[in-house]
Amino acid sequence: MTTPAATTVPRHRADPSGPPPWWATPGPPPPMPPGPPAAHPEPVRPARRGMAGLVAVAIAAAALGGGVGGFVGYEVGSPATASALGMASPAGDGTVAQVAGRVLPSVVQLTGARGEGSGIVLSADGLLLTNNHVVTGAGSGLTAIFSDGSRAPVQVVGTDPSADLAVVRAQGVSGLTPIEIGSSSGLQVGQQVVAVGSPLGLAGTVTTGIVSALDRPVAAGNQAASLEAIQTDAAINPGNSGGPLVDMAGRVVGINSAIATVGGSGSGRSGSIGLGFAIPIDQAARIADQLARTGQATRAVLGVALRDATPTGAELTRVQAGGAADQAGLQVGDVVTAIDDRPVGTADALAATINSRAPGTASTLAVTGPAGTRDVPITFGAGAA
Repeated sequence: MTTPAATTVPRHRADPSGPPPWWATPGPPPPMPPGPPAAHPEPVRPARRGMAGLVAVAIAAAALGGGVGGFVGYEVGSPATASALGMASPAGDGTVAQVAGRVLPSVVQLTGARGEGSGIVLSADGLLLTNNHVVTGAGSGLTAIFSDGSRAPVQVVGTDPSADLAVVRAQGVSGLTPIEIGSSSGLQVGQQVVAVGSPLGLAGTVTTGIVSALDRPVAAGNQAASLEAIQTDAAINPGNSGGPLVDMAGRVVGINSAIATVGGSGSGRSGSIGLGFAIPIDQAARIADQLARTGQATRAVLGVALRDATPTGAELTRVQAGGAADQAGLQVGDVVTAIDDRPVGTADALAATINSRAPGTASTLAVTGPAGTRDVPITFGAGAA
């Protein structure tokens, strides 16, 4: 795709003083505007088997000739269903069209020399959130294309490869429409969600689906990051990574980042198989705030080396002196079988859980080992991302 020089300011902005900053505590959502009908998803992209203990996922990293992967969804819901599930009911009917009308102005297409992805507007003056693999995969000359077709050059503010997140800034813009940040903590399996992005360069594509599972350990960012993801039956296609997964009030609940694919395709590209994964927004917003303020992010650390235990669990093969595990009394040979009453099947699953936590988070590990079976309270340390 040709990327023209980017200088114009997007025309959909309202007042430059605009909405409150993206990190401000959101108030009640404004009435839902009547929106356009949802766009039809386009087919594409495959699969492979992945790291031990994690869902086999692959980043759709070949949009149009070498780009970046992403997400969409597929299934229309109703306010009645949302109410039955205990979801917040937006103003108006809460239709997909209304959600699309509210969210589309806050979603951007990111394109570079080697490919493209998607992102969301965090602030009126151009801060955008996307995936780290979008930034690294798109190559030089990264440009933001807004919903009105206007463009702006993009500079990287900060990246966190371990979380597969990046904050970038569109240059010379003002009056953008920040997306409303929701919460992922109250999500329920079966809840309806909407995804927006640019699959295969088709900007402004809107699709819907449901939350298929929660806290799913996956590898994202070309296996560089392990995270506990929101699983959705999104129709995954290259070019949507970094785009938002939103609830039926148009609030972001996740950042679409990875897909499960079916192996043996040869070319490594195929269409959706209904297994997509998004970074929970509670984690993404925390990291985005750090990246926006300092250009760097921190992550929770246990201070150990791990390997898969037999028959299940994560075995400690090394304990860092003075680290969180050492301070909690953990030893080499201990096997973590659960964290906060959630079973731990593998080393990768434990790593994904820890990566999803904030530094300083207190948890309880179920441990078996030389000192017997016991529950160990622990407070995670902080490490550079």
